[in-house]
Amino acid sequence: MTRNTDIVKLITEAIQDKKGKRIVCLDLSDIETAAASNFIICEGTSSMQVSAIADNIRDYLLEQGSIKPYNYDGYKNSQWIVLDYGDTLVHVFTREMRELYNLEELWSDAKHRNS
Repeated sequence: MTRNTDIVKLITEAIQDKKGKRIVCLDLSDIETAAASNFIICEGTSSMQVSAIADNIRDYLLEQGSIKPYNYDGYKNSQWIVLDYGDTLVHVFTREMRELYNLEELWSDAKHRNS
């Protein structure tokens, strides 16, 4: 497995561990204008669950792979938290924010990976 495959797998496991819903993995590696090679998108049912999912991703990747995010943002309102792992960006939304920003449609030309 490559590092990208490993990190996607670990992130997906961490999301599932906290009952994150509608997990989508977008492969943006063939899109020149994309900010990262991978977007992982999921949702929680409340701002509390969104925070718990994001925290679990950070903790799980640190424990399982000694991987720390370069940055993260969105904890203030916990409606949309983004975690930056370099080539992989993780977006954890509430359902309402996910529908509003609709990243899957924005990047509709990306390949979908199985999560």
